[in-house]
Amino acid sequence: MLLKFEGLARVLTVIARGYMFQNNTEPQIDYARRALCAWCSIPDSKKASPKADWQFKTDFKDLYDEFPELVDTNGCGWFYRHIHNVITFVQNHPDKIMKTAQSNCDKLKKGFDREWRKKVLQFQVQLFASTTKGAWVLRFDDILADALELWALKNKDIVLPSELTRKIFALTPKGVPENVIPTIFKYYLANRQNDTEFVVLPITNFDAYFGTTSFGRKWLKIIPDELMERSGSGYGICRYRIKEDAH
Repeated sequence: MLLKFEGLARVLTVIARGYMFQNNTEPQIDYARRALCAWCSIPDSKKASPKADWQFKTDFKDLYDEFPELVDTNGCGWFYRHIHNVITFVQNHPDKIMKTAQSNCDKLKKGFDREWRKKVLQFQVQLFASTTKGAWVLRFDDILADALELWALKNKDIVLPSELTRKIFALTPKGVPENVIPTIFKYYLANRQNDTEFVVLPITNFDAYFGTTSFGRKWLKIIPDELMERSGSGYGICRYRIKEDAH
């Protein structure tokens, strides 16, 4: 997620839903858009030329008064600060970090600011842009549309039947933590739509949730067919369904 920005669509949609429906009001689309800009903000580089009025900007320090929790007075948005805090921690504690993490941190240090600045510009491309800049990119318009469809955030406390829990436990492959498959089942039950048996599984986000890429690289692939059917994965997602006799 940090290196390739996979899984960001879901993160940004959660943010948009949180700010769009504050206090159970009607959707505040412009307010949610400004919140996304603040969260994504990255300070202008020292060599940057002043932006013209018609140009997209990436430094949203002007939104500090409205969203102090999302951007600071220097234009450092939440995500930008998070990345640089990760880099600082890895550099200061090399003895606590795996070599692969150190290598990835070096990549972030060298290229994150440049790539993230380009990404924030892409986010602002209009939905029906006539140029190729609007093709196959994630945009704030897409995020806001998803937020409107999903509506306000909700807490869904899913409790699996005891018989199903026992079946999952019995079929859980060796090496897969016991909370992984129940979490997948709960996510399915909470997100399945009435017109389809399949649910999109955000693999990258589950990796982040479990704190390890073992979910996408290992555990997901060995879940028994008796429990779940899934498609091949790509771009950090796949689709899946829980077998009828398994729920």
